[in-house]
Amino acid sequence: MANLKLGKLPDRTPSKITISVSAELNLALKGYAALYRQTYGESETVAELIPFMLAGFLEGDRAFAKARKEGLPGAGASEKPRRQSASTSDDPLRGG
Repeated sequence: MANLKLGKLPDRTPSKITISVSAELNLALKGYAALYRQTYGESETVAELIPFMLAGFLEGDRAFAKARKEGLPGAGASEKPRRQSASTSDDPLRGG
């Protein structure tokens, strides 16, 4: 087997999550989608925008990033990729 510098890519299968939000947050999300459409000239649904909003939030949270780097339990610690089944991923931010 070849010794590639790039390891096996993680599972990138999307996971569906269903949540309930307040009426106020729902209106704010719709307003954000409308501003996005006005700004970029492309229409995206709230459901299409939310994953990118959440990823940006988590990537910007310094305490969470530190916890992940230190490998603290429950923080989605980024560690060297392991061989895994096609249905799991070590890093939800990069894995989908």
